[in-house]
Amino acid sequence: MTDDHADDHRETFHHDPIGHAEVRAGMTVDELADEYGNGGFGASTLHEAVDIYSEMLDDEVTNFLGLAGAMVPAGMRRIVADLIRDGHVDALVTTGANLTHDTIEAIGGKHHHGEAVAEDRTPREHDEQLRDEGVDRIYNVYLPQEFFTTFEEHLRTEVFPTLEEEGAVSIQRLTEELGRANAAVNEREDVEEGPGIAAAAYEHDVPIYCPAVQDSVLGLQAWMYSQTTDFTLDALADMTGISDIAYEAEQAGALVVGGGVPKNYVLQTMLVSPDAYDYGVQLTMDPPQTGGLSGATLDEARSWGKLEKAARNTSVYADATITFPLLVAAARERIA
Repeated sequence: MTDDHADDHRETFHHDPIGHAEVRAGMTVDELADEYGNGGFGASTLHEAVDIYSEMLDDEVTNFLGLAGAMVPAGMRRIVADLIRDGHVDALVTTGANLTHDTIEAIGGKHHHGEAVAEDRTPREHDEQLRDEGVDRIYNVYLPQEFFTTFEEHLRTEVFPTLEEEGAVSIQRLTEELGRANAAVNEREDVEEGPGIAAAAYEHDVPIYCPAVQDSVLGLQAWMYSQTTDFTLDALADMTGISDIAYEAEQAGALVVGGGVPKNYVLQTMLVSPDAYDYGVQLTMDPPQTGGLSGATLDEARSWGKLEKAARNTSVYADATITFPLLVAAARERIA
């Protein structure tokens, strides 16, 4: 049965109907993002993310980028470096793993296309063979282990000795020196691949914070070097620098790729600032229902005072290796 009085209480839906995306040859990424706005579900959310991120790239907005996951091995390295070079990142918070893999590429190493599971083998058989062959697997990306040996030598000859003379240094000072060394070796050895993220940050005075650096080969090597030298890291020293950037920002935006420590480190900076983020975009695959930080919505961060009550924000739940390039390309095209 129908309710004869339903129309008396129901809003008349004449506004903002769902449309149907048009895809045509020769369209730009920004035009595709606009077409996403005609649809629903993840398409409309990505469209909203492009709108928000385009506003964030205004010169008046101080931008924090949180980069978790294995985004460098997955091929996102150049996108991040270009954002830094073009002035779209004021502070980068990332993992020791991303910096490790960034450095490996900067000094001549390469990641390679591989297989998540090789044909006619069980996953265990596949990975046992890779172990015997000296190859590390990151889902469907392979990294020969000898590149870690080159990386370790790079740290011990090009990075750590300078820092050792300075006594206890901040993690940000370590990442700065890493960027300097990466740029120098990349140019000296005429490496085909670009110098990368840390080098771009060093060259453009963009601080890189890596609060969980111990959770990486970079951190392991720093610890090992500290056992026989005066080199050591001051884990609390970076709090002043990143908090000052947040405190002095007239407007602030956060682009959070993945979750974990980089996400919270970016967001918590506003807890000691008189203001909060005016913009926020999150790219994640972690669901919010488990209560974990990585999947928590940015609306939840608003309840903590990390985002302004009137902040523009959205969370896109999809593989960041797909959404991150689309987001950046569409937003950069729009502001151009």
